[in-house]
Amino acid sequence: MITLFSYPELFGVADNNGYGLKVFAFLKLTGLPFVHQHIFDASAAPRGQLPYIIDEGEAIGDSDAIIGHLIRKYGLAIDDGLSDTQRDTGHLITRMLDDLYWVMSYSRWKDEQFWPAFRDALRREHPILTEDGLRKAQEFNSQRYYYQGIGRYAPAAAYARGLADLRVLANLIPATDYLYGPKPTSIDAGIYGFIANIYFYPIDTPLKQFVASHANLVRHCTAIHAAVSSTAQHAEPISDP
Repeated sequence: MITLFSYPELFGVADNNGYGLKVFAFLKLTGLPFVHQHIFDASAAPRGQLPYIIDEGEAIGDSDAIIGHLIRKYGLAIDDGLSDTQRDTGHLITRMLDDLYWVMSYSRWKDEQFWPAFRDALRREHPILTEDGLRKAQEFNSQRYYYQGIGRYAPAAAYARGLADLRVLANLIPATDYLYGPKPTSIDAGIYGFIANIYFYPIDTPLKQFVASHANLVRHCTAIHAAVSSTAQHAEPISDP
């Protein structure tokens, strides 16, 4: 049995981190049986980062490495229909989502306009978290942002980066179906991991405003969300309302 270790849920989303939610969605879309363990402490994880899986005693970290391992080991066909060009585009989207991650995280832990709402939501849904622990986590993240670079941006400039990423997704995702047709691929799982962590949050950041104003992004996100939240092993194609 596969065990997925990732951060806890928030606002009805199975993982409040885009990378963990990406792996969760991938597992649900492919129908692989797994156990989901929510944790806050990443010290036991490969490279000290979540998510990671334990698969027959083997620990594997990094969302892309996890997905690649699962596809190879279990012969998963989720991406079999993709052309080389589509795979290349998927790679570029994945790297762009890495950039979007930092802006999303900045909006929660760094921007004083939205930090209190995020802090209070975490405390409300996860009472085990303490004020002191969250303050230390905020300080840790602030250091990460500074060395990564996003922490040296003013909020408007930081959000401009994230909005540019979201605009690309809005231009790529069709009004119906998934990115490359009626069946989702691992790329759709990755997009969902990040968009869901913006759209389902009732914190009105510029990122949330952008997603909510684009029907195709909302449609894609809610379709994947319905598929991975149900007991069904596979996602159903998106149909017109």
